[in-house]
Amino acid sequence: MTATSNKKDSSSCSSSPMYFLGIDGGQSSTTALIGDEAGRLLGRGEAGPCNHVESETGKEKLVGAITQAVAAAAGAAGLAAAVRFAAACCGMSGGPADKRDLIADLLQAERLEVTDDAQIALLGATGGGPGIIVIAGTGSIAHGRNAAGQAARAGGWGYIFGDEGGGFDLVRQALRAALRLEEGWGPPTSLLALLLAATGASKANQLLHWFYTRDYPRDRVAGYASLVDQAAHQGDVVAGALLEQSAQQLAMLAASVRAQLFQPGEVVRVSPIGGLFGSRLLSERFRLLVEMEPGAAVSPARHEPAAGALLAAYRSAGLSVSLRIPEAA
Repeated sequence: MTATSNKKDSSSCSSSPMYFLGIDGGQSSTTALIGDEAGRLLGRGEAGPCNHVESETGKEKLVGAITQAVAAAAGAAGLAAAVRFAAACCGMSGGPADKRDLIADLLQAERLEVTDDAQIALLGATGGGPGIIVIAGTGSIAHGRNAAGQAARAGGWGYIFGDEGGGFDLVRQALRAALRLEEGWGPPTSLLALLLAATGASKANQLLHWFYTRDYPRDRVAGYASLVDQAAHQGDVVAGALLEQSAQQLAMLAASVRAQLFQPGEVVRVSPIGGLFGSRLLSERFRLLVEMEPGAAVSPARHEPAAGALLAAYRSAGLSVSLRIPEAA
C-alpha cells in the first residue's frame, strides 16, 4: 500500500521525526501501535485488559495495561518509553468518559483523542471509508458511517438490557437451556454436560450461582461460547438454534444501521469483528442473512481496531495517510 501525507516544508521535516500512537483498550487485552508520519508501522505492544475503571482495581489495571502496551510498542520501534507523540487516539471499551483524564496523565501527546472502541474498529475495518461493522465479542454492537460522514449505531446497551447475539448472551441462553433440562421441562441438549465438565460444577443450578460471583466476570462467562459451537457441530439441535438466533440478532443490528445511513440497494461493506464470528456456523448464517439485502456484502475487516485508532491519530493532526500496515487476515 502506498502512503501520502500533507506537504510540510523542508525545515519542519528535517527538525525531528513525528510519531503517532493508536491504542485499542478492550475487555480482554490492550494493543498499542506506533507509526511515523508516512503511515509506516514502527512498533506494536500488547498488555492486559483496561476497562471497568470503576471497579475496585480498575484504575490500576488501566494504568498498568496502557503503560505496558505503549512501552512495548516503543521498545519495538527503538524509541524511549517516554516518547512524545504528535497525536494519539485511544479507543476504549466501555466508553471514554471515565478514562480520558487518566490517559491524559499517562501519555505525552500534543493532541489526544479518547473515544469508544466501536469508532476505532470501524475506521480500521474500512480503512477510513464508508461501511458498517458488527462487533460480537463479550457483548455486541453495530456501528456505521456513510460517504457523507454521517454515523449511526445499533445495540451496545450492555449485558442487562442488550448485547443480543454476543458471547455473554449466548452462554446465558445455553445455561438457561441446561437449567430447563436439569429441571425436566426442556428438550435434550449436550450443553448441560459440556458446561458442567468445563467449569467443574456439579449441577447447572450451582453454575448459575457461580456466574453471579466476582470469580466469573462477563468476559470469563462469554469464553464458554465455544461450547455452544462445539455442541452444534456435534448435531445438538438446541445449540444450533442458539447460534442461528445469535446470527439473526447480529444481522438485525447491521440492517438497522444500514437503514439509518444508506439508500436501498446501495453497495455497503459489512465487516464482522469479534471472537464469536470464529464460529463457522454463526458466521455463515450471518453472511447469508446480511447479503439477502441487495448491495450488502460481508467482507473481512481491512485492519484491526488498533490500526483504526492510529488512523484517527493521523487525522486529528491533519494528516491524510494510507496506513502501511498488513491488512487483517
